[in-house]
Amino acid sequence: MKKRLIALLTLVTCVIATHAQDRYQATWESLKKYQTPDWFKDAKFGIFIHWGVYSVPAFNSEWYPRNMYQQGSDEFKHHVATYGPQSKFGYKDFIPQFKAEKFNADEWADLFVKSGAKYVVPVAEHHDGFAMYKTTLSKWNAAEMGPKRDIIGELSQAIKKKNIVFGLSSHRIEHWFFMNGGRKFDSDVNDPKYADFYGPAREENETMSPEYMNDWLLRCTELVDKYQPQLFWFDWWIEQPALDAYKKSFASYYYNKGLEWNKGVVINYKYEGFKEGTAVLDIERGKLTGIRDLYWQTDDAVGFKSWGYIPDESFKSPKYLITNLVDIVSKNGNLLLNIGPKPDGTIPQEQQDLLLAIGKWLGVNGEAIYGTRPWKTFGEGPTEVVGGAFGDSKMKPFTAQDIRFTTKGDALYAIALDVPKTAITVRSLAAGTGKDGVASVELVGSSEKVSWSQKSDGLVIQPLKNYPSENAVTYKILLKK
Repeated sequence: MKKRLIALLTLVTCVIATHAQDRYQATWESLKKYQTPDWFKDAKFGIFIHWGVYSVPAFNSEWYPRNMYQQGSDEFKHHVATYGPQSKFGYKDFIPQFKAEKFNADEWADLFVKSGAKYVVPVAEHHDGFAMYKTTLSKWNAAEMGPKRDIIGELSQAIKKKNIVFGLSSHRIEHWFFMNGGRKFDSDVNDPKYADFYGPAREENETMSPEYMNDWLLRCTELVDKYQPQLFWFDWWIEQPALDAYKKSFASYYYNKGLEWNKGVVINYKYEGFKEGTAVLDIERGKLTGIRDLYWQTDDAVGFKSWGYIPDESFKSPKYLITNLVDIVSKNGNLLLNIGPKPDGTIPQEQQDLLLAIGKWLGVNGEAIYGTRPWKTFGEGPTEVVGGAFGDSKMKPFTAQDIRFTTKGDALYAIALDVPKTAITVRSLAAGTGKDGVASVELVGSSEKVSWSQKSDGLVIQPLKNYPSENAVTYKILLKK
């Protein structure tokens, strides 16, 4: 009995030690053990949602709460002319008008399913400091004011019911400086009664206080505990050096929660916000010019002007969004595409139509997107891609001669980024290029026979009379073994 007990205690000690060893510590060295989960690599396409009090004024962009306090700005002038001086009507006074009376989380989730999205990331708190969820850390939240509903909670339940991965974003850290323009003139930002909402409203070059950074950490961990998101997205300002220890603490906490849940989790960051290899890089309104070995993501919007709802938005075309999705996937990335609902909780029809167009295309061509991995080259073609952030307005339309590659199993997919009207030549598959002898070519979504020949300058594919999809078409290619 004594020997059995000793053996059992030894086994338990080994299990505990192994478990402790597997857990993440709040060090960059430990966090570099992180591996991007397969669900994220397979998902390829997600929906971002910027929705909050800023959708009420709906002027210029979701930065209205900052710019309305920036003297001389268009937002400042518009605000005074429309609502009166900021000392009488401040940003807080929009909250009662943010009613979300037509918001239906299940209807949103149905739309997201039809769009082909595999994960959804609503903004839990934007720079304005208004939480879209029930929080114990601030009364300024959607469960107690405005809609008087736990928006994030409702979305979490509806999205998970559809077997879509639920994530969320926090832009809280930028609130340190976001309302600071209101300190410089007579505005309600200076009223002590609202200090817990507008504050700290300090300068960007001032180092954040430990109290503020602790509050940030508490809000982040509260979101993790309440909603168990599998993706946590951060904006650019987390790269402040003072936040370094807090970021590491949060990352280790969140990754260890993922281990407890037995679910892969993802942190998105921009620029130098996290050490490379410890989280997943995100590029705002832009992309890369080639394949990145480490997995990455683009966050883009359906409109060129704003992330939140504005009535005069200039929308991107279905072709723009679909071909950029393909380009990103060919380079080992995901597309997180943003929509901006109205203050009543409805999604504008133009935005719905764009999501449905993507879903229709994925319904035909999804096998060349979901669960794929990059080929030895991302693609070819005459159209140059603008690399880096904020390049969305500089992108040139792709042509049918622009080809992007993905792979899955034995299949190589060649996706033409427009519908071919004449023969296309896939130069990466020229005859005599080693193991790349072509055995067969099919058009995904079609039973029509494809006429092709492999020549010294490339794989030549003849056009068809009818194509199963608009904007881009996919050829499934099997190579000789």
